[in-house]
Amino acid sequence: MSEYIEQNQTGTGIGKVEKQFFTFATHHRMKLESGDSLSHVTIAYETCGTLNKNKSNVILVLHALSGDSHMAGYYDFEDAKPGWWDIMVGPGKGIDTDRYFVICSNIIGSCAGSTGPSSINLETNKEYGTSFPFVTIGDMVEAQKALINHLNIKSILSLIGGSVGGMQVLEWCVRYPDMVQSAIPLATTTRHSALAIAFNEVARQAIMADPNWNQGHYYSEKKPDMGLAIARMIGHITYLSDESMRLKFGRKLQNKSALSFNFGAEFQVESYLQHQGNKFIERFDANSFLYITKAADYFDLAGQHGSNSLVKAFSKCKSKFLVISFTSDWLYPTYQSKEMVKAMKKNDLDVSFCEIDAQWGHDAFLLPSDRLDNLIRGFLRSVSNEG
Repeated sequence: MSEYIEQNQTGTGIGKVEKQFFTFATHHRMKLESGDSLSHVTIAYETCGTLNKNKSNVILVLHALSGDSHMAGYYDFEDAKPGWWDIMVGPGKGIDTDRYFVICSNIIGSCAGSTGPSSINLETNKEYGTSFPFVTIGDMVEAQKALINHLNIKSILSLIGGSVGGMQVLEWCVRYPDMVQSAIPLATTTRHSALAIAFNEVARQAIMADPNWNQGHYYSEKKPDMGLAIARMIGHITYLSDESMRLKFGRKLQNKSALSFNFGAEFQVESYLQHQGNKFIERFDANSFLYITKAADYFDLAGQHGSNSLVKAFSKCKSKFLVISFTSDWLYPTYQSKEMVKAMKKNDLDVSFCEIDAQWGHDAFLLPSDRLDNLIRGFLRSVSNEG
């Protein structure tokens, strides 16, 4: 048993948590922004901490593309790793579960318990595959709102999310301004750049070019593992930075002292990317990757809520904001965060902004950082004291 798990068992971490499920749209179908609809929609979610009597200490954590509802702690103490944001969520941590009731749900369209392409369509008794309707960031938020209603929560103290999770944070603030007291969008954007869309499209094409993809109906056959692994390798490059890759790998060879003049993985960075791709196919569904990246590409806060004006889109908001970017994030660079901050300030919103000096690229918000931890802790305490 690792030292970290032993610490969790002695009270310095969350400890054991449970994946929970909520199903809605059983009598009336959930309408989607595409014009399509879904019935019997299931949301997988996790909660940590204790809900206070007046339900004023709720924090909703929103995960990124390949994340899930398992944000902290362990399902079983034999698990190799805790939840994806265990460094941030727990007793005494940045999101302190001794003070707050923290919720994280798996987005619809994903494959970790919530309804998505790999779910069984009750009308056919087969997996949806690509008959699953297209979903948007707004649809994901609507599903989360159904869960919050189910939990009989009327107000959210703070929304926190990075990357695609940050898009959901922004959508929540515009869509339900009276419910959200504060928000922390991390390493995110109000719409994808051409560069971000381009990388997503190449990744999708890798999946769809796999001979096992079969137009998305592969669940009873061989899966498009090679295509998904390549898609993950492409995506993973965008999550890192030139500096982090130089420091971690440089041009080091993998267990060799000389070039072998073949097409194997000779450089350490090649081996690393192949390892990341192979790990990914064990836990993620190729169709979910297609649907979620498309939802991210479709997201356009100004276009959808402000007649192409970001200032107008944020005019609906009432939240207090803490916007955070990272110096080495070239997928969602700081200038994109500054654009949203400028639009927020033009609406006289209470907004703070911080660019954190970090060498690890887009994924920096998922890695240990005293600066990020202190910023989030201080911001949450300020908004909870105001309440």
